[in-house]
Amino acid sequence: MGTKESFGEVLMGGRTLIAILIVAIVWRTFISLDYKIALWESVCSGIALIILGWILFAYLYQMSRKETGWLVSNRMFQGLAVSLSALNIYVLIYYGMRWYKLLHEEAYVPLDFLLRDIRYVMLVLCYCGLIWAARYLKKMHDNYMLLTEEVPTMRKGAMREILFKVLTDERTAIVIIAIAFFWRAFISLDAQIKPWESMVSGIALFILGWVLFGYTSSLAGRVVSRPNMVKIYRGIALALFAINIYALVYYGMRWYRLLGMSGVEEALVPLDFVFRDIRYFMLVIFYCAALVLSKWLETAAVECEFLIKKEESAA
Repeated sequence: MGTKESFGEVLMGGRTLIAILIVAIVWRTFISLDYKIALWESVCSGIALIILGWILFAYLYQMSRKETGWLVSNRMFQGLAVSLSALNIYVLIYYGMRWYKLLHEEAYVPLDFLLRDIRYVMLVLCYCGLIWAARYLKKMHDNYMLLTEEVPTMRKGAMREILFKVLTDERTAIVIIAIAFFWRAFISLDAQIKPWESMVSGIALFILGWVLFGYTSSLAGRVVSRPNMVKIYRGIALALFAINIYALVYYGMRWYRLLGMSGVEEALVPLDFVFRDIRYFMLVIFYCAALVLSKWLETAAVECEFLIKKEESAA
């Protein structure tokens, strides 16, 4: 193993990722002691997050273009890269607006700083989960080869498989994204936030996010004899878990604010309103990319199960 590979292994190792997460928690705790976030503190936080996110995206994209004996891994890298790009764009827009003082209120003014801290830590956790998954996916990408034509094809007419194929199709993802776009455009016409509008938006994200998390976690149990695959699935599940927690906290604070006003409609500063639409749209794209990625995660699990059974029958 060369110096470059060794350095990469260290950077993507579990201890390094844990250290990054601990540093992020300590840093955000330190700058939040006075219940304020100064501009320089925000700049340091944002630059670190932006650099981490785009370097990881470049790595995932590069790996998706690399030739391999296992073509499914290319698709998995592509799915991870698209999901990550949505988060990276969201982070760029957020910090750009924050630094230019274009944002005023996100969820609940007295505790906005707490939401920022939770979001920051959850984004770092998400990035760490994707790095962890990418590390082991690279090992499979470089060393794994499977004659996929040997794998039994999907049973024709099986309702469960057909439904899964439809749900994870790229066209389904495009339809969901289009619905989200028109939904946010519709509720944004009066530039006001109503409790039922916020609840519909939030519950839709919760369902999509937690179903994806549960499904990805379940895949790890199907390939327990393939440690690398288990770690890939768990890394992706961890990334989904982090974004799901952020969505839960954000909407929990939003609903507390809205219901605390006894259902009174809330008028927003125009750019705050626009940012909420952008955030929602980016989260939907993230989840939709993860939904399409599920198709390739399932394919990888099926192929691994096929090899496991083949090995057992040969023993």
